[in-house]
Amino acid sequence: MKISVVTASYNSEATIGFALESFLNQKHPEKEMLVIDGASGDTTLKIVESFGSDAIRVFSEKDLGVYDAMNKGLHLFSGDAVGFLNSDDTFHDRDALGAIAAALQDADIVYGDLMMVADHRSKRVVRSWRGGTFKRYSFQLGWVPPHPTFYMRREVAQRVGDYDLSYVTTADYDYMLRALALNDFRVRYIPRVIADFQMGGISTSGWRVTLSGNLECLRSRRAHLHAPFIDAAFFLRFARRIFQIRPSGL
Repeated sequence: MKISVVTASYNSEATIGFALESFLNQKHPEKEMLVIDGASGDTTLKIVESFGSDAIRVFSEKDLGVYDAMNKGLHLFSGDAVGFLNSDDTFHDRDALGAIAAALQDADIVYGDLMMVADHRSKRVVRSWRGGTFKRYSFQLGWVPPHPTFYMRREVAQRVGDYDLSYVTTADYDYMLRALALNDFRVRYIPRVIADFQMGGISTSGWRVTLSGNLECLRSRRAHLHAPFIDAAFFLRFARRIFQIRPSGL
C-alpha cells in the first residue's frame, strides 16, 4: 500500500529538514511526500531540494494558508492513502508509516498517539496526546484524534472533500468530525505514538488562540451534529488539554 504524506510549508527553513529526514527514514517502502509550499522567501525550497529524493515532490506557489495547501495536497497525491505531517513535526520512529499501512489493511481511517515536544533536537516531551478509541458520541464528549496521526484511504478523501477554509485554526477538527461522525467508515485506533509535534505553532500559541479555536470547534458541532449554543464538549475539550500535560521531570 502506497502512503502519501502531505507537508504544507511556508518559510520553514528551521524545521523542515527534520520532517523530511523522518519521512525518508521510514522503513515502509511504498511512500511519497508532497511538499506544498506557499512561495517561501527563505531557504525552505533549497533545503527540500538538497535531499535529492524521488520520493519527494514539491509544489510552490502563493496560497491562502495551511488548509488551502492541504487541499492542494488532497488533489495531487497518488497513493492509496493520505495523511499530513506539519513542516515542523516529525514521525516518531522509523516504523510509523509501516504501522499505518498495516492498520489500513482492514480499515478506512486510522490514527494513533502524539507526543508534543519542545524541539526536535532534545525531544523533551511537554504534553502527550493519546488518541483512544472512537465511539459514536466521542466528539460530543470533547474528543478529537491528533491530526498529524490521521490517515485515510483515497475513497475517504474523495467522499469527505476539502478542508473548510472558513475555519481559521481548526479546519482539521471540522474535517475529522465530518469524516468520522457523519460516515460509517471502518475506523481503527493504533495504540502507539505516530508523530512528534513541535510546540509553538499557531494552535498552541496561547489561551486566546485556544479559546477562539474552541469556539470554531463548537461552530462545527453546531453545523454537523446539531449541538446547542454551548455544549458539554466546549468545556470538556479544555479539561482534556489539561490532562495531556506531562509533569516536569517525566
